[in-house]
Amino acid sequence: MTISFPTPVALRWAPDSWQLGPSNRLSFSHLREVVRTARIAAPAGPARPLVSGDPVELSLPITRADGRVSPLQDVLDEGFTDGLLVLHRGQVVLEQYPAGLTPTDTHALLSVSKSLVGTVAGILIGQGVIDETSVITTYIPEFAGRGYDGATVRHLLDMRSGIKYSEHYEEPDAEITVMGQVVDWTPRIFPDLPTSIYDYLTLLVPAGAHGGPFNYRSCETDALGWVCERASGQPMNQLISELIWQPMGAEQDADAAVDRAGTVIHDGGIAATLRDLGRFGQLLLDGGRVGDRQVVPEAFLADTYRGGTDSRAAFASTATDTRMPGGMYRNQFWLPYPAERSVLMCMGIYGQMIYVDPSRDYVAVKLSSWPVAQRPDLLGDTLLAVDQLGDHLAARG
Repeated sequence: MTISFPTPVALRWAPDSWQLGPSNRLSFSHLREVVRTARIAAPAGPARPLVSGDPVELSLPITRADGRVSPLQDVLDEGFTDGLLVLHRGQVVLEQYPAGLTPTDTHALLSVSKSLVGTVAGILIGQGVIDETSVITTYIPEFAGRGYDGATVRHLLDMRSGIKYSEHYEEPDAEITVMGQVVDWTPRIFPDLPTSIYDYLTLLVPAGAHGGPFNYRSCETDALGWVCERASGQPMNQLISELIWQPMGAEQDADAAVDRAGTVIHDGGIAATLRDLGRFGQLLLDGGRVGDRQVVPEAFLADTYRGGTDSRAAFASTATDTRMPGGMYRNQFWLPYPAERSVLMCMGIYGQMIYVDPSRDYVAVKLSSWPVAQRPDLLGDTLLAVDQLGDHLAARG
């Protein structure tokens, strides 16, 4: 996408519409110009190299959800793709920037951010800084007598608290919509709202017992981020930098959107480059290792793939429309298939995805700017495309 000077009116962002198409095609890759951000520092030394491999052709046929067969290029174009990176056996076999995003541009990750925060929590658990079985009032006494009282760190990791929190973006009084006002991502309808995520979390009320069904609630990640910060004594942008970004050999600084108190928006405020997301996916694929260094605990990743004894049952009983029969949610990651298929996914609204498939030694990263937050048709075609692309790579050896 060529940008003119000044930017065309249709692409200019506004406080009530910057996340919507068509302006999100520009705003998602210019997050630090749209909202307040903190820095997630990359290492001072050279980045971990990404080696090129045998390329995949964009003419690769993909069978779509409605039965049509289209070239991969069409699926990308119709899916509002801003960037696609595919790694097979540790080598880049496809890297595309169809709409003006460049290799050095950060792009909004939305809820892919949750998996980064979950990974930080996993590292801190491995270090003994956090005990996943502890009630979160151990770390956040501000929750005593509030909705989160009695919830454990494990409940937050798996989104199984009993807190009341609606993710229906179309409802003006849904908690997710109100949270957007708290962090100044949307204009304020309710003027008396707090100006910090953490203050808002203490106002949430229970809808049921903690430890019940999985229900997708962004507030769980924000509460988990608070636990990580309080237990470690460090802000989340610094934690991600020191525990993930620097040891994995990131190439570029990432951005972390913050509220007026300087608190990182843990549930969806991170922006990073396509290539660094590929490095993160490869880190997960390699069992949490970079060379001889164990960055992410093996036990945490093994637990993520295995899940708890009732993780799949809790997922099956959810009120959330997951469209992932037999799957589960664990440690802030999606596992979209039944137990016999070990695939790890990070997902965000508007079409953000990291797909990690150890059985095929394969990572795919897709950054997008769907016109609206949820598009089940586009998500369905994306999942089919990355799955068939994995089959193609496995077949060619």
